[in-house]
Amino acid sequence: MNSLFDISNKKAIVTGAAAGLGKAMAEALHDAGVEIAIIDIAAQTDEAAAQMGKTGQKVHAVRADLSKRDQLKRAFDEALNKLGGVDILINDAGAMKRHKCEEFPIEDWDLVLEVNLTAVFQLCQLAGRIMLKQGSGKIINVASMLSFSGGLTVPAYAASKGGVAQLTKALSNEWAGRGVNVNAIAPGFMATALTSALVGNPAREPDILARVPAGRWGTPEDLKGTIVYLASPASNFIHGIVLPIDGGYLGR
Repeated sequence: MNSLFDISNKKAIVTGAAAGLGKAMAEALHDAGVEIAIIDIAAQTDEAAAQMGKTGQKVHAVRADLSKRDQLKRAFDEALNKLGGVDILINDAGAMKRHKCEEFPIEDWDLVLEVNLTAVFQLCQLAGRIMLKQGSGKIINVASMLSFSGGLTVPAYAASKGGVAQLTKALSNEWAGRGVNVNAIAPGFMATALTSALVGNPAREPDILARVPAGRWGTPEDLKGTIVYLASPASNFIHGIVLPIDGGYLGR
C-alpha cells in the first residue's frame, strides 16, 4: 500500500509557495521526499526555501513575477535547470483585485487573468511538453470555490478560476492517455492572510461558518494529504477533476 503513495525522489515545481496554501503544499511534497523548486514573487521566497530545505531533499528558490511572460519563461527554465527535470507541477500563484463590476479597471482585469489563468496555461504547457516526452507527470492546478460560483466584487478572479477548472479538463482530455494527470483542487474558506480580516470578525465569521458543515475554517495543513494523493501513483486513474477541499460547503 505504501508504494501507492511513494513520491520520494520526484522533482516538483510549485508556484506561490513562499507562504500560505502554496507553502503548505510544497511542505507536503518535501516531507514525502520530493525535491522542490519554489517560484514566487515574494521577498521571503529565499527564506522559505531555506527553512523548508533544512531537512530532507533540497528546496530551490526562484524569484519571478508571473504576470511578466519573459520572467515566467526564465523562472521555469531556472527551476528546471536546478532540479534537472520535473515530475510534478503545482500552480498556486494567484492575484485578486476587488471592485464593483461596473467599476472594475481593465488594468486589474488584465493582471488577474494574466497571473491566474494565462500563466497557469503557460506553465502547464512548458511542464507538459517535458512530461509527455517522459510519459509521466502530475499537474495540480489550484482552482477555487469561485470556479463554481460568481462571488461579489471579484469578476476577474471568478472568471480566472472558472477558466482554471475548464483548462484542467481541456488539458486532461488531451494528455490523460499519454501518461500525464492534470487535476485541480478547489480550496474553500481557508484561514490565510487573504482572510485575516474575516477570521474572528464577529460581524462576518458566524455567517461564513454557518455555511460550512464542518463548522470551522480550513487550514493550509488540510490540503497536504490531497496534494500527496494527487501527486502519487494512487491517483493514476484520476484525470480532469476539480476536487473541493471545503469542509462540505458545496454540498450544503
